[in-house]
Amino acid sequence: MDGKRETLVLNASFEPLATVSLRRAVVLVMQDKAVVEQAHPGLRIRAAAVEVPVPRVIRLSRYVRVPFRRQAAWSRRGVLVRDQHRCAYCGRRATTVDHIVPRSRGGGDSWLNTVASCVEDNHRKADRTPEQAGMRLLTRPFEPTPADALVAALAGSVREELPEWLGLSA
Repeated sequence: MDGKRETLVLNASFEPLATVSLRRAVVLVMQDKAVVEQAHPGLRIRAAAVEVPVPRVIRLSRYVRVPFRRQAAWSRRGVLVRDQHRCAYCGRRATTVDHIVPRSRGGGDSWLNTVASCVEDNHRKADRTPEQAGMRLLTRPFEPTPADALVAALAGSVREELPEWLGLSA
């Protein structure tokens, strides 16, 4: 069992809160601080006196008050995940983040000023706006909600296996 599995943590009210390692998820379940809402089919963790399903989604037993999050925190990884690792200029695999208004011209690290880009298009655009470089955006950048950003950050296989009843856009 690899220790890098991600487990989605829901508040007692079923709101997505965070992702944790498999180890942390099992500890929360063993301490009765959380219950397994969805497990990996057929996978179990066994110890001397206990057997636990491998959790994919856990829900906290008690409600945790979380400060209101208006915006999802911007990150390079978040932009790549939001854009599904597809270049906003050509549609090929993206590995870099491009600033629509370059940082040297006052553009900042924000959801609406950054898009995923392939290395070639990032170099071709260089220190110019897409219009100046004669390049067209295939998709417009948008700001994901905090819950959408959290779910999008999950590994693709985990995201695809989330239960439909969560009502999250995957």
